[in-house]
Amino acid sequence: MTPGCAEAVSATETFAAIGTTVSVTCTDRRELGRAAALMRIRLGALDGAVSRFREDSELARINARSAALARTDPSRSLRVLVGTTLSACLTAALRAERLSNGLVCASLGAELAACGYDADLAVVTARGEREQAGALATRDFPVPGRRRREVRRAGLVFDSGCGLLVLPAGVALDLGASAKAWAADTIAAELAATGTGGYLCNLGGDIAVAGAAPPGGWAIGVRDWTGTVRHTVCSTGQAFATSSTKVRTWIHQGSARHHIIDPRSGSPARAWWAQVSCAAPDAVQANAASTAAVILGAAAPRWLRDRGVAACLIGSGGRITTTPGWEAGPTREARPR
Repeated sequence: MTPGCAEAVSATETFAAIGTTVSVTCTDRRELGRAAALMRIRLGALDGAVSRFREDSELARINARSAALARTDPSRSLRVLVGTTLSACLTAALRAERLSNGLVCASLGAELAACGYDADLAVVTARGEREQAGALATRDFPVPGRRRREVRRAGLVFDSGCGLLVLPAGVALDLGASAKAWAADTIAAELAATGTGGYLCNLGGDIAVAGAAPPGGWAIGVRDWTGTVRHTVCSTGQAFATSSTKVRTWIHQGSARHHIIDPRSGSPARAWWAQVSCAAPDAVQANAASTAAVILGAAAPRWLRDRGVAACLIGSGGRITTTPGWEAGPTREARPR
């Protein structure tokens, strides 16, 4: 389940969207065309609402207005009414923030840009390759010193009832992880409500299922960052998410970076874990857990156990650590307690 590979049961269509690889699997082959078409439409709407890299997206316009306000009146906050899709994604993002005790944060767009992730990943990667060819093979991610720089961030306020967002000047939104997970949950549920059989939606490693599971459940291959399948888990209704420090990487100012920002430091989290996969009742919750685990480093297994999250953590050296409920094998089920 690198960012994302699920084992097909009946019929699957895979395509590129929202900056990653996505797929939909249907137990009823006759549903595949409809399911793929609906997914394309919904992901197009998602991209238009939350992309940081499309100047015409709703989120990019808000971030631009926030940056402009910081230059003219930094003491003020931006107040804006947001559309339906962005509203749903903000609600999911704030839920992820609550579930992770603030470790997964929606207002780290400026910090990501400062690390060089200010354009589509292909553009950022190519820029880094020009800057320092081969640096990924010889340098590791920066390790914070003993004294960490505490970042003081003013939080956003969002009223989902009326769609009002209040954003402090200069704060930029990034909803990439939680929005993708929300979309997987929402699209799978919509497909099941309007069609027959079961559906698995895999959006770059955020996996949601809905409808009738195939006999024996959904078999999901857990791949590492090299593409090697480590083992297989089985879902009869659980969602999964994988967060990795090895996949979305680039070079910036001579150092290797990844996209998971620790809000306590404003920098990429220490790469204690190469990747973390979590099971949960829905993909938003699974993604919040996997992202928080990467940020927590050595403290992650206990944090996950205390919250009853079934997880598989792979260290930078390849060693696997699991929490209760995560069983590997051809017919095992990963189940949150």
